[in-house]
Amino acid sequence: MEERRVRVGDSSYLLATDGAGPPLLLLHGFPQTHRCWRKILPRLAGSFTVVAPDLRGYGDTVAPPGGPRGEGYSKREMAAELLGLMKQLGFERFAVVGHDRGGRVAYRMALDHPTQVERLVVLNVVPTVEQFERMTPETALRYLPWFLLAQPAPVPERLLGTSAKFYVRHVLEEWCGTPGAIPPKDASVYARAFTPATIERVCADYRAAFHLDRPLDAADRAAGRKIQCPTLVLWGAREDAMADSPLAVWRRWAADVRGRGLASGHFLPEEAPEAVASALLEFLK
Repeated sequence: MEERRVRVGDSSYLLATDGAGPPLLLLHGFPQTHRCWRKILPRLAGSFTVVAPDLRGYGDTVAPPGGPRGEGYSKREMAAELLGLMKQLGFERFAVVGHDRGGRVAYRMALDHPTQVERLVVLNVVPTVEQFERMTPETALRYLPWFLLAQPAPVPERLLGTSAKFYVRHVLEEWCGTPGAIPPKDASVYARAFTPATIERVCADYRAAFHLDRPLDAADRAAGRKIQCPTLVLWGAREDAMADSPLAVWRRWAADVRGRGLASGHFLPEEAPEAVASALLEFLK
């Protein structure tokens, strides 16, 4: 992989690139960076020009802090900025794969920019408004970041800042359904990335999900808007939150949907890299 920096608007993106062929954008989730694709990217690079950035405000991508409700970090804004990134790299149309938070950016990109997203893959997510509505007293405790990190500043920033490394390691251990899939070396890299500045931006991402992304999704659903490109949905069958197949949900949101569960917990790219890579190559080709 080659790592490089690309400035788009008020953000300076760190991204990894590799391979040759049609362009493919990979978007990571919480609490990770583009490093989560390390086991998959070499296989994809044989068929695609792969671009794997750190999301706006995550890892080593530098961006301004968000507004009180997460302004600047809505998935619509994040998606539009990534379109600018791909355009600077010379790609007008491309496929996009997103895991967790990156999956939310990816499906918003497909909804808002149907002529530029050729194919969509989402890992371990359903649309944000649907996720909020699916929460029950039995499942709500599993979604602590959704509510803790969306609290008004500076409460979550200070709480997380006092023990960021502990919390990141806790999430990696608790959400992972495959022991040893994320070794201590990689967990340490993710934990070190949670600097005070990054914590502020991550909280903005979660505030935006509650205040901005949720009502935007609801408006699109009410208007009957659908993702038009072929869509692949993959999820970890070992994750309690994904115990029910999300395909029924996604078929309300996309015109052409297929997918399946894999033997994995939440962190599909690291827990089931071979299965994910094979599924991506089959679908994207």
